[in-house]
Amino acid sequence: MFGHLADRLGRRRLFLATLALYFVASGLTALAFDYTSLLVFRFFAGAGIGGEYAAINSAIDELVPAQYRGHADLAINATYWLGAIIAAAAETILLDPRLLPPDLGWRLGLLIGPLVVGLVWRHRRTLPESPRWLLTRGHEAEAERMVASIEAEVEARGHALPPVDPARTLALSAAPPKGYGTLAAVLVRTYPSRSLVSFALMASQSFLYNAIFFTYGLVLTHVYAVPASRVPRYFYAFAAGNLLGPLAIGRLFDTLGRKRMIAATYVGSGLLLTLSAQLFGRGALTATTQTICWSAVFFLGSAAASSAYLTVSEIFPLEIRAQAIAFFFAIAQVVGATGPWIFAALIGDQADPSPARLVRGYEFAAAMMIVAGVVEAIYGVEAARRSLEDVATPLSVSDG
Repeated sequence: MFGHLADRLGRRRLFLATLALYFVASGLTALAFDYTSLLVFRFFAGAGIGGEYAAINSAIDELVPAQYRGHADLAINATYWLGAIIAAAAETILLDPRLLPPDLGWRLGLLIGPLVVGLVWRHRRTLPESPRWLLTRGHEAEAERMVASIEAEVEARGHALPPVDPARTLALSAAPPKGYGTLAAVLVRTYPSRSLVSFALMASQSFLYNAIFFTYGLVLTHVYAVPASRVPRYFYAFAAGNLLGPLAIGRLFDTLGRKRMIAATYVGSGLLLTLSAQLFGRGALTATTQTICWSAVFFLGSAAASSAYLTVSEIFPLEIRAQAIAFFFAIAQVVGATGPWIFAALIGDQADPSPARLVRGYEFAAAMMIVAGVVEAIYGVEAARRSLEDVATPLSVSDG
């Protein structure tokens, strides 16, 4: 829904609307009075988060210069893990029954999200609308004023901007918003191989993440007998690997290129997970070394996952960009939702954690990542340092 609205109403409006929805729904979750109300409020908070992905990635790619677009997108998506670290740190205090009553601690924890929203709201409002989106709606004067303002700010900082090559001009015709029928036609008829790449990248990373991330605590407590109160301590290293990966190697996605780096991070994380699964199955790991292994896996895996969102937002036309992101994000969530269920079943009872069954699950997740990397290597689109319009011609380009 929000992906469709981001293409229809604009990136900036949905940027604010989805953030506001998350703010309100998360605040209400902290006030939940029973289990049903908790689920209802979390549903709407999740809807706000899902809408954010479509609006954010569309806005990033349409506002950031081509030579910086790759590592900017990866870095911004990686800040998820900065939030996760903050949440884990808060959890050690708020969920400690010696410090706070249990029914109060979790409620305060759920207010952290709205608190962060309050801190960034003023800055979020300063972000401009995408000039590309404005052009498709016939607001060329507003788009021109916005771009002129950005150029003046850049030049005032001492950066000379070369004139635009007239040969690169595109003539766009203002057109009504494109619906789901247009989206389906573009995905199936115009760009089937790009749709295959998008599905492979998004589905595999979602399964990998959900399978391991959401059962991380179960493995520590059931397999390694780590007390539940100490689980957050192990999480910091895992989250740090996820945060540092895109920040450390993100620039290579713009210098070495998308296809090389996306394929390498997918295949590399799959191979590392296969190796760690074998060590896990042989009983050669402890809770600490298991965390180190997973941190290494997701050092690459986090960059791979962020590059999936980058890919979808780059390789489809302007008019359906947000809808395409939302569509593949939704598919990824459906595939990823099977991960925790499957892995929780593989873990089994605390008396019989069955590491051998878990190994097969890890190998399956690793195989998905490796296959996705191969698909990218064969069918991927090289979008590094290229204009979005060179990667995917807008649907509203006129014949003239």
